[in-house]
Amino acid sequence: MKMSEEFPSKYLRAADLQGREVRLTMAHCEREEVGTKDGRPDYKPVLYFKGKTKGVALNKTNAMVISDFYGDDSADWFGHDVFLYAVDTEYQGKKTQGLRVRIPTPKDDRPAAPVHREDPISTGPIHVPQRRVGGVSDNMAAAGAVMTDDDIPFAPEFR
Repeated sequence: MKMSEEFPSKYLRAADLQGREVRLTMAHCEREEVGTKDGRPDYKPVLYFKGKTKGVALNKTNAMVISDFYGDDSADWFGHDVFLYAVDTEYQGKKTQGLRVRIPTPKDDRPAAPVHREDPISTGPIHVPQRRVGGVSDNMAAAGAVMTDDDIPFAPEFR
């Protein structure tokens, strides 16, 4: 029995990502009561994503990452993508897993190169790439040039 399944959360948690980095499109942000602090309600911005029911209660770090890139007004964030990933962090003096946000880079938008892996046991020996023929040293050898230490012009003090 998994305790995370026995006590589900209204908000996304690091465990929900299962060790993956997830790309999501921001849908809307609302100020919600996420708990209590010193006996009073604690309100935080909660970011929701297209096609998802759970949102992320934004801490200052995550809110600043998004607002630094997409603007201070959360109304400007909608329709833009972010990545969510888990990190080890400390919360109220205890080590825990936390969520972090990062902005997609141009590298994230490139299509992934196809992965081609052969099984060397079933396909035979792996062919090691050979050096290309036709370089400067090959041309010199073909012309009969012989390099000796005497052919290198050094100053007399270095001989």
